[in-house]
Amino acid sequence: MAFAAKLKAPGWYRALLGMIIAFGFGLGLDVGIRALYGWHPLIETDAITTIELIAVPIGFLIGLGAFDYWFRWASGAPTIPEDHSGHGARSWRDYFRVNTDHKVIGLQYICTTFFFFVCGGLMAMLMRAELAAPGLQFVSPNTFNGLFSVHASLMIFLFIIPVFAGIANYVLPLMIGAPDMAFPRLNALSYWMLPIAGIMMLASFFAPGGSFATGWTAYAPLSTDTPLGQTFFSVAIQFAGASSIATALNFLVTIITMRAPGMTFWRMPLLVWANFTTSLLVVIATPFIAGSQFFLILDRALHTNFFDVAKGGDILMYQHVFWFYSHPAVYIMMLPGFGIISEVISTHARKPVFGYRMMAFSLMAIIVLGFTVWAHHMFVSGMFPWLRVPMMITTMLIALPTGIKIFSWLATLWRGVIHLTTPMLFALGFITMFTLGGISGVMLAVIPFDIHVSDTYFVVAHIHYVLFGGSVFTIFAGIYHWFPKMTGRMYDETLGKIHFWLSFIFFNTTFGPMHLVGIDGMPRRVADYAHQYAAWNAFISVSAFIFGMTFFIFVYNIVTSWRHGPVAVANPWRAHTLEWQVSSPPPIFNFDEVPTVVGGPYEYGVPGAVHGVFKERVPVTTAAGGGGAPPPVNTE
Repeated sequence: MAFAAKLKAPGWYRALLGMIIAFGFGLGLDVGIRALYGWHPLIETDAITTIELIAVPIGFLIGLGAFDYWFRWASGAPTIPEDHSGHGARSWRDYFRVNTDHKVIGLQYICTTFFFFVCGGLMAMLMRAELAAPGLQFVSPNTFNGLFSVHASLMIFLFIIPVFAGIANYVLPLMIGAPDMAFPRLNALSYWMLPIAGIMMLASFFAPGGSFATGWTAYAPLSTDTPLGQTFFSVAIQFAGASSIATALNFLVTIITMRAPGMTFWRMPLLVWANFTTSLLVVIATPFIAGSQFFLILDRALHTNFFDVAKGGDILMYQHVFWFYSHPAVYIMMLPGFGIISEVISTHARKPVFGYRMMAFSLMAIIVLGFTVWAHHMFVSGMFPWLRVPMMITTMLIALPTGIKIFSWLATLWRGVIHLTTPMLFALGFITMFTLGGISGVMLAVIPFDIHVSDTYFVVAHIHYVLFGGSVFTIFAGIYHWFPKMTGRMYDETLGKIHFWLSFIFFNTTFGPMHLVGIDGMPRRVADYAHQYAAWNAFISVSAFIFGMTFFIFVYNIVTSWRHGPVAVANPWRAHTLEWQVSSPPPIFNFDEVPTVVGGPYEYGVPGAVHGVFKERVPVTTAAGGGGAPPPVNTE
């Protein structure tokens, strides 16, 4: 009886049962359709795998309980009154079920994405071991192709994009004075689609013919003719994209409708502005990559001809559709980091953000310009030559709003009372690395130079300076900055600084030389290379191994500090934003009393400046002539 009750209740037992039922349904559907049309053989591996990649994850989500409330509502059955038993974490087990607390979901996001970060990093280490010397040492060329494809896909779709969503999930409702996200159940569902996508990408290594091996871009028609592992990528992108869209819609509605009294748009912290603009980008752009992968699935599974020129298809159409998402995706991976850096620099330099409104306007400008530059990835693709020059010009123009942000951060630092804490060090490292990545980006915008270095290691160096030196440095800055708020503990500052300096030094010695070998002509995405590049590659590989090991300093610091670190006060950084005005960790519903926002979030050095105030709770009296509520009390 107890086991039967477990199978009926949402949870892991029912999730396993749901996967089994979904697998049987998918198998029966495929065999039934093939029998109906007289196709042989009845059991066809590729067809069944394609169906099961969709059916089994949906069965898992249903069994886990992600749709229980919606199914009851849609069927007309009485919905179960919310008793908040599924909200908040009272033990570690609450992190392994469907939970509607945005703080729990934020930590679920962060921990899950760092798991995939480690997986992608280990693949990078294996690639650098292979490239340490000319010739083939450890893996075959096909396996190498799979390694760099899965590495890039995990880092982009399963780490950088969702980890920013995790940090924002935890911090953003607190920042705007909201008790939770606007749609808590949708928030939970958006998280649980994420590990499905990651596991699917990793599982592609076990498919016949190996993992998908066409890079994270999956260019057609190559990707329509590769083995079954490519389908794992196309379906995984659908789950990751659906997760991103659901999260973005949730952020937009939360920011627009759930701000505390007095929290106007021009009083919002820049992290909120950054996630607002990022969410607009996600909602507009992500359907395009979903569409590109739907085309691929249809070409692979149903033998349509979207990309078969001989049958009227268009090869370049894939690249246009893909890059119309994937260049805005670069800013999806950057804008939340811009918001984090604004918070960190202002707090740890004890100065108001210079040009606050221009910082917000520049975020909006990046959205608009981000949709005008996609074809600079296609200068050597064979597209119309007349399209190159406009794309070169818009690519250079988009450096202007980004330059505004760099100038604003430097002006904020000017004559500030700078505290070189670990978050501040990572913020300063980000400014340096991102500026270098931006310079190489402007170089790549120049058509003749781009043609010369296309598909060389110069491009590898550029993207890592932008996405690791840029995005990942901001992620570390954010984790260290809000670690006391999330855990109620302080991290080890000495270990944090060691982590930064080793990362900063060996990041540059790893990716800096790639500019040189790229200009000299070393192609990317190759398992072997000419002997003339051997010395630099040996140096890069040794640096990469040391760089990879620095991450374990971070893991040790975070894990041990979470368990045994000194207890953190509510506001160790003396910051002004609302999340620092509650306990660490915050209460389950964030605020005992809804705050009232009365000023800007960065008014450091302004005597008496207050961002938000809280009213004291007073008993409600029904007596005639009962006194009114007392004036707001500043609890800072």
